Amino acid sequence: MPASPEMHASPEIAVAQSFSEAFGSEPSGVWSAPGRVNLIGEHTDYNAGLCLPIALPHRTYAAVRPRTDRLLRLRSLQSGQQYELGLDEVRAGNPSGWGAYAAGVLWALQDAGHQVQGLDLMVDGQVPLGGGLSSSAALECAVAAAVSDLFDLDLLRDDSARATLAAICVNAENTIAQAPTGGMDQSAALRCQVGHALLLDCRDGSIAQVPLDLSAHGLMLLVMDTRSEHTLVDGQYAERRSSCEEAARQLGLPSLREVAFDDLEQTLDRLSDDQIRARARHVVTEIERVRQTVALLRAGCLRDVGPLFNASHASMRDDFEISCDELDVAVEVAAAHGALGARMTGGGFGGSAIALVPTDSTAEVTSAVMDAFADSGFGAPHCFAVTAGGPARRES
Repeated sequence: MPASPEMHASPEIAVAQSFSEAFGSEPSGVWSAPGRVNLIGEHTDYNAGLCLPIALPHRTYAAVRPRTDRLLRLRSLQSGQQYELGLDEVRAGNPSGWGAYAAGVLWALQDAGHQVQGLDLMVDGQVPLGGGLSSSAALECAVAAAVSDLFDLDLLRDDSARATLAAICVNAENTIAQAPTGGMDQSAALRCQVGHALLLDCRDGSIAQVPLDLSAHGLMLLVMDTRSEHTLVDGQYAERRSSCEEAARQLGLPSLREVAFDDLEQTLDRLSDDQIRARARHVVTEIERVRQTVALLRAGCLRDVGPLFNASHASMRDDFEISCDELDVAVEVAAAHGALGARMTGGGFGGSAIALVPTDSTAEVTSAVMDAFADSGFGAPHCFAVTAGGPARRES
């Protein structure tokens, strides 16, 4: 959740102070988890594919104190919205809003067999809401990290434990918040490392850390939050997922990951209609673009990634149909003013785009995008450069 502009204290101190004011005593600690930008590999996670996120330096902070009963008292520093309910009341659709993501973590940990109790919780953060940068997973994973430590669950000890915790957070989002997302966002929030992109294989959950030192190559990754808010629970995301599952069913495969890129066109001919073919084409070609991007990063050919960004956006715009006017303008204008490549990132239907930009072109690209939005009658976008951050952790 975005930090209030009037804050001057560090985020962990500010949220701890707000906790004390709300609940009358200090929290047991403060935990945080990052938002994420997916470099490439969109809508591949629930297709057992590959994706390549980085953790943002922007984080969500959770000041937490455990309770001896099963009451959940949840507060947001930004919205002032409050939830108070028993842990046994948490179920699909209850609570609604951001409370589902926090309370859902407790429910999902309990569902996985862990012993948990109630919490007092104050949340604050810097991840733009509705920007396709996974503020929801940042919230879930900050809460999950806190609960793991406070109830001695030991789910942060190593990558294997963090993978288990990520899966628990996915269950929380799918079941309680009723958002049919895959596991990329939670894996990024819990398993990314500073200075690296996370190559996540969603078929088996394995990862590889891929070095990403943009500054050494004179590059920046520019995020262009269109502020055209997206939502993952309005049916469009679920429809895309259903189409992919139907394509795999028609092909007699467990997932579209099993479709060979070299045999794509012949395979697509076996599908029943053009829309399902288009959805499948995006997924298979996007997985191949992840492979090519990783190979270029490992070879130190970062500038050559730009055309893959462009191809990814065209695929999401035309085959998967998840872009929008604001995203298309951001991508096209960035590319026309010096970006080596640009693409929308996240679930789509709004949110953010990213551009791979030579450092000395960043100001020009940003200014051009701002001007284009004004000329198009859109609200002003929020453009900012990011580096690859670290995973969920205890702050204090």
